[in-house]
Amino acid sequence: MIGLLLLKHIYGLSDEGICERWVHNPYFQFFTGEEFFQHAFPHERSDVSHWRKRLGDKLELLLAESLRVAHEAGALRSQDLKRVTVDTTVQPKAVSFPTDAKLLHAAIKGLNRLARRHGVKLRQSYARVAKAAAMMAGRYAHAKQFRRHQRQLRILRSRLGRIRDIRRKIEGQSALEEAFTLPLCRAAQIRSQPRNSSASAAGSFIPSMLRRWSASARARPPPLTSSA
Repeated sequence: MIGLLLLKHIYGLSDEGICERWVHNPYFQFFTGEEFFQHAFPHERSDVSHWRKRLGDKLELLLAESLRVAHEAGALRSQDLKRVTVDTTVQPKAVSFPTDAKLLHAAIKGLNRLARRHGVKLRQSYARVAKAAAMMAGRYAHAKQFRRHQRQLRILRSRLGRIRDIRRKIEGQSALEEAFTLPLCRAAQIRSQPRNSSASAAGSFIPSMLRRWSASARARPPPLTSSA
């Protein structure tokens, strides 16, 4: 039973999975002490759960002891323990594709947050309008309704252009002008970029901009960018 639990832990199988695999795998049977191939599982499947609960967190200690004995017996070399190879191809990643709607929405949110942080009062934030337009743009693009999709993009571009009146409010204030110079340039770049334009000019800024501006709060004002 200890051998079954070790195999279950090593291969990441469920209780039912280790029982089914034991029946079809002669190596698993030999590892657990069988001398001849068995065509049926010799225990009740509930026994695996029962013994796992009895062992608790001692299973990892048993695995460590097994490795120590193998190392002392010469079956495991020291150099085999220096490097661990992990396949990460199936790990989930929080990657968001930088569409025009996402970039425009992120620019609007970023300028609003930066304005609040520096005490610059805007006539209107357009937060709700931009959020609804970005959501509908994604839905229309998924449904291949591209005329409606472009209409929502025009709404986002026009709202981003209205927020850019920050320039008039901070005119003559050197500290605020310095804080807003780069974000406003990025916002203008996002708003004016043509469709299917080359991403080489600002491609390096896209991941960091989406990651920073899509968050609820950041310690420092993040830069804006544009995408293809």
